[in-house]
Amino acid sequence: MTRRQGDPPVRRAIVSGSTFEERIGYARAVVDGDRVHVSGTTGFDYASMTISEDVVEQAEQCLRNIGAALAEAGCAFADVVRVRYLLPAREDFEPCWPVLRRAFGQVRPAATMMVCGLADERMRIEIEVDARRGTVAAGAGSALRIEPVDGDAMVEEWRHVHNVIVPPAAMTLDEARERAGRNRLSNAYLGDVLVGCSTVRPPGGEERAATVIARVLPAYRGRGIGTALYEAGLAHARGLDAGAVETVVLAANADGLRFAGARGFVEKERYVLDDGREEWVDLRLAEARPA
Repeated sequence: MTRRQGDPPVRRAIVSGSTFEERIGYARAVVDGDRVHVSGTTGFDYASMTISEDVVEQAEQCLRNIGAALAEAGCAFADVVRVRYLLPAREDFEPCWPVLRRAFGQVRPAATMMVCGLADERMRIEIEVDARRGTVAAGAGSALRIEPVDGDAMVEEWRHVHNVIVPPAAMTLDEARERAGRNRLSNAYLGDVLVGCSTVRPPGGEERAATVIARVLPAYRGRGIGTALYEAGLAHARGLDAGAVETVVLAANADGLRFAGARGFVEKERYVLDDGREEWVDLRLAEARPA
């Protein structure tokens, strides 16, 4: 059965490289439909399989490990609905609160703390989370933020998403800076995690046609993020009194073409740039602009 765009992914396991996963036989996380279950995670740095003696540093590493698993699952801490803390010593819990609050203070998942023994005497805290890959939308109270690009750090983030989605047109930082000088660029964040970007080219030509492009990193597609980026970009273009709205999609990007078609764009032209072999598709919004 073919999975449609927007459908939950099939069940899959995510591994981190921890030797414990291989020796015991479990995954760091399991994606099951729109649910993500992250195994109890300790403060080991899995690259070196070392662990700090300090409980706060262990908690910080736990969250880094969990964050990496969530990102691979297409989630962020903003998607966490349940968290469990396991510690051998109850007095170690309170020193970790500031670290935990930074990750979960805005999310407010259900939480439980348990005092119990852990598998290795070096382990002073273990954290387990469950998350849900639900649809998100921008707006008050939402974990999704769409922010205009401002400064080199945000330009670099925008460039990263652009280059992942359209590698044939990969840009240098200087090229991205130049693009920011003439277009409106925005980044999308789920919590603090970069998930997408957009471009609005201002109206030009006799028809005052503006170009609106929304891009979402593959792991985060099907959650409404592209729609939110597109709607924000469309509103900006129309605020500039655009007489028509166009978009451009790499022909190989089937998800992008389906997304554009579902929003009323119709193909206008296909072409190959002089310096490349990839086919591009220009599309125009068929819907008339409201008076």
